[in-house]
Amino acid sequence: MKKISLLLVLALVMLTQGFVSAQGVLTFEKEVHDFGTIPQGVPATYDFVVKNTGNEPVLISNVQASCGCTTPEWSKEPILPGKTAVIKAGYNAAAMGQFNKALTVTSNGTPDTQMLFIKGTVVEKSATPAPTKAQLENSPKINLASSTYDFGKVEKGQKVTAKFSVKNTGKEDLTVSKLQSSCNCVVYKMSPSVVKPGQSAKLELTYNPQVLSNRIETVNLVSNDITGSPATITLKANVVESLAKQSAVKVNKASVPFK
Repeated sequence: MKKISLLLVLALVMLTQGFVSAQGVLTFEKEVHDFGTIPQGVPATYDFVVKNTGNEPVLISNVQASCGCTTPEWSKEPILPGKTAVIKAGYNAAAMGQFNKALTVTSNGTPDTQMLFIKGTVVEKSATPAPTKAQLENSPKINLASSTYDFGKVEKGQKVTAKFSVKNTGKEDLTVSKLQSSCNCVVYKMSPSVVKPGQSAKLELTYNPQVLSNRIETVNLVSNDITGSPATITLKANVVESLAKQSAVKVNKASVPFK
């Protein structure tokens, strides 16, 4: 009888240990990001990368900002063991001075709540003199043949490419100095890099999505065109964990015999 009781106790202990050891664990690459100095009125964003280092999926149920000036975005899909996700923190930089804002991440993982912080200093945006009439008349002018592209379904972490035609309808050489995107997940290549008046160039955007959802990314092309706002391109994608899994499901459904 004593042996049976001992075996039952040992089995209960092993079962309890199994439940305890089965858990998801959120591990962040960094918990504090310093934007440094940013100009007033220019929104700033940062992607906090988090990895599930446990052995169970983790679902982030909420990310609460300490003020309305901070807007978080996060993946609504479970983070599988060994996989990573991104929590995007955006700050509107409306008020001048130092800031230190908190984000509270709630999940079913360990720990169930986690604090993230963004900080920096907002300074007055430097004023630039308005261009003269002659400068405006002689400025290069960027013109896009199309300004949107829908990639359809894309795997998370998969690099996909969209091509655009850029024409210079101004009177001076056109150059694109940089690309701006809130996700920091788009890079560009333009050939030729200098576009003569009346000529066109091929613009190639490479998109590498890191967040699962229907995404709309706004990309600004910063150039030496002083006649208006930066040229804007809108990229769309339905970012999924795996296209292979979805293809397998479709094949299985199609292979069901007729009744």
